[in-house]
Amino acid sequence: MKRGIEKWDAIVVGGGLAGLSAAYTMAKNGLEVMVVERGEHCGAKNVSGGRLYGHSLEKMIPGFAKEAPVERKIVRERLALLTEDGGTIIEYGSGKLDTAPSYSVNRSDFDQWMAKKAEEAGALVITGITVRELYMEAGKVCGIRSDGDTFRSDVVILADGVNSLLAKQIGMKKEWNPDHVAVGAKEVIKLDSQTINAHFGLKDGEGAAMMATGYVTGGKIGGGFLYTNKDTVSLGIVTTVGDTEYSEVSVPEMLERFEQHPMIQPLIQEGKVVEYSAHLVPEGGKKVLPQLVKDGVLLTGDGAGLVMNLGFTVRGMDLAVESGRLAAETVLRANGAGDFSKEALSEYEILLNESFIMRDMKQYQNFPGFMGSSHRLYDDYSKVLDGLLSQLYVVDGKTQDDILTKSARAVAKVGLVNLAVDGIRGLGAL
Repeated sequence: MKRGIEKWDAIVVGGGLAGLSAAYTMAKNGLEVMVVERGEHCGAKNVSGGRLYGHSLEKMIPGFAKEAPVERKIVRERLALLTEDGGTIIEYGSGKLDTAPSYSVNRSDFDQWMAKKAEEAGALVITGITVRELYMEAGKVCGIRSDGDTFRSDVVILADGVNSLLAKQIGMKKEWNPDHVAVGAKEVIKLDSQTINAHFGLKDGEGAAMMATGYVTGGKIGGGFLYTNKDTVSLGIVTTVGDTEYSEVSVPEMLERFEQHPMIQPLIQEGKVVEYSAHLVPEGGKKVLPQLVKDGVLLTGDGAGLVMNLGFTVRGMDLAVESGRLAAETVLRANGAGDFSKEALSEYEILLNESFIMRDMKQYQNFPGFMGSSHRLYDDYSKVLDGLLSQLYVVDGKTQDDILTKSARAVAKVGLVNLAVDGIRGLGAL
């Protein structure tokens, strides 16, 4: 064993952004830290749409974007409501986005950079090892076990992803409700940078992000996403596991619908698919968070359910970074006091509640319920908007109704009462 350490101050399971943020913070402050990652390298098993809101990492590593392998800075936001043969795309671009930049990233490259930063701070990062179980003494987590080997530590931070089998083994997590977890499928499409710039109206280093709903999921909960990288485009769909059980459109078919849609296909034409991946995403929100602390162990990142899908944006990486850092801050205080009990480690929950994580998750805690309350949101409203705009923009020389009549005709397809109910629910969820 490297360093000849018989007992570590902390062991981190999982080499994603939550785990590496925790390891970096602890090692930088003098703790002996080991990170155990089951992939061949950090980031090898991590899949995400590919967008990082930089504020939480900026706080931990000021100016990180100058050295980190970010792809493009997002300067264009697009929201697409798609029908079968068309749709409406709303675009927002403003210098205000520069006040808190976000970036498209390739997780394989980015997580390896984070692992290097953790190692430079003094952490030991070991890859290619799967942790089979947690090592317990008198009901307290005191390390990990893998393939017959036991590694002891004062505390373990679990950052092993949405399934977090280790958290389930010790009763911190239950099996996800199918409506509280989504399945995502993503393609990475190769295009040269100048073609991407031309298709999306960008300059070198600038990026665009798009969220889409409507036809692509066949009226089921979910939608598509698209992010521009340096010389690739990340394109995918997300839908709840619960909806896949009775959807007439399979996940691969949803992905094909999105990439072949007449408003999307021109953006990626001439591109070649160079990567395909699928993963699970927690979407239950604050109301279904698991237990975050037990004696000798803390739960962070996706495993803790710290993800927000708000329809117009998806956030996970900034919450992962912050939760990892706060878990590390808790361990540092516990180390100083020599107390790793549940009571001492509960400081983590206090720090989370004082952070933007719980503030934002509390603000939007009713949003997952609203998103699942009506399938009209994923089909009918795209058609309503399409119907209204077609009446406004199709000029054929025939007698035209007034705008109010045209609007009433379009809304009639879903019903004024349904529109009012969904509007009230939506405002209440925000």
